[in-house]
This record gives sequence, structure tokens and C-alpha cells, in this order.
Amino acid sequence: MNDSHPYLVGLIGTGVLPSLTPPMHMAEARALGLAYVYRPLDLTALGIDPARIGEVLAWAERLGYDAVNVTHPCKQSVLAHLDRIDPVAAALGAVNTVLFTSTGRVGHNTDTTGFAAAFTDGLPDAATRHVVQLGAGGAGSAVADALLRLGTAHLTVVDLDAARARTLADDLGARHPLSVVDTASPADLAAVLSDADGLVHCTPVGMAEHPGLPLDAQLLRPELWVADIVYRPLDTELLLAARERGCRTLSGGRMAVHQAVDAFALITGTRPDPDRMTAHFLDLVAADAPLSPALPL
Repeated sequence: MNDSHPYLVGLIGTGVLPSLTPPMHMAEARALGLAYVYRPLDLTALGIDPARIGEVLAWAERLGYDAVNVTHPCKQSVLAHLDRIDPVAAALGAVNTVLFTSTGRVGHNTDTTGFAAAFTDGLPDAATRHVVQLGAGGAGSAVADALLRLGTAHLTVVDLDAARARTLADDLGARHPLSVVDTASPADLAAVLSDADGLVHCTPVGMAEHPGLPLDAQLLRPELWVADIVYRPLDTELLLAARERGCRTLSGGRMAVHQAVDAFALITGTRPDPDRMTAHFLDLVAADAPLSPALPL
């Protein structure tokens, strides 16, 4: 396929310089015969306060960018600077893809569709009677919504910020009335995990800049499946500990690929090949690319 339009795309967030997302997009574009340049716009490296996300969007738009992906910590604050928001992203209160169109800035969320596809591929028969989720931020909101759309009957949200967890649980419960959505404090993890089928981790713990475990590994048991949305390293300390205890696991790599597939399709209007993008991603990992300190978009 050939497309004469040259695409210019950016990734806005803190600590995004080593992200694998730009080279993954560009490799797929080359395979499709598209002219496509994707560059990280690292707010930390540029010395720009994330609170200035509106200005950064304006700069990118004026400089001719076709779109930007938005990651931590701007997925929620960016909403105030958009002209239109896709209904799914609006319901989630988080955006990770912004298109600059002739009629304004349009926000989308491919984290939620990306996680749903990753979970279906990687844990196709996993029980979802009761799932515990660590983290209630922008990515956590998207993952939680995906879990409920996939049929989770009971979701427990755990976050160090109890008010944020409660807000997310109330919002999810209102939009998914057939499911039970509640909250628990980190101190109650032992009790809630004892009754759970699965654990999903949506906090920064485990990334290159935040090494470690988000919970006591002794709380993991073989009957529990464990999913992590951190994708660099693919084998986080949480996943390694879970496998040692006999748990089925899902790495953040699958979500990273599937959200990129959906974002690429929105930006170009061309649906990429998910298998080929997975191969691009694994090649980048195998090449010992630098660890990314960012969550999936």
C-alpha cells in the first residue's frame, strides 16, 4: 500500500524518551509503505511542567503534527484542552490519543480496547467472577472498564488514594449496573485476594524508575491469575513472583501492542497487522532496547 501523506506523530509524557511505542509504529508504517515519523516529546527532558499540556498540544498542532499519543501524567488533564472526545474516552475520563483534524482536536482512548484485546488473547478462559485491581489512575480507569465489559462480575479497586478509588468505583458502578464494583484499602489486600480469581496491576511500581513489588508476594497463590500493564521490563518483579507461585500471567506487552494497533488505525485510517506489530515489539525487546519508564499509552 502507498499513501502520499507524510504522518508526523508525537508521544507526550514524562520520561518517554526510551519508549518502544515510536519505533513500533514506524516499523509498521514502513511495512505498509507509509511515510511516518513518530517522536517522543518528553516533558521532563524539555523542562516543561505537565500542567502545561494545553500549551504543548497547541505547539504540536501549529508545528503540523497529525496526532499525539498522551501518557502519564497527562491522560486525564488533557481532556480540558480537546474539542471533541470519543464517547468511550469521555466515559472513562482519560484520553491517550489526540487527533488534530480540520474541525478540532479529537480525543480517544485505546488503552481500554488494547487491554480487552490483550486479555482475550493472553488469558482467554480466565475466570472473572472476582477481580482485584491495583491502581485507579488514567490507565487503571481504562483497564477496569475493559474488565467489566469482558464480564467481570465483581471488581475491587485498590489505591493508596482512597478517594480516587471510590470515585472510580462509583463511576464504574453507574455505567455497569450488572456488576459489583467496590473498593478496599491496601491493608485489606490479604482478605480481598483470598476470594479473587485474578489480580490486575495498574500502578507505576515495577517500571524502570519505580522498581519493586506492589504487594507482598506471599499474597499470591497458584489459583490466581496475574496481569501487569507495565511493559518494560516485560518480566516485572510482580510477574516473576507470580510465576514462581504457579500463577498464570499476562505481561503488559500485549496491551502495549494492541493499544498501538488501535492508535495507528485512528491516526492513519489504515488497520495495521497485529501479528506483525507484535513481531516488531518483540524484536525491539530482543534488541535490548533501553527500559522504558512509561506505562502503556
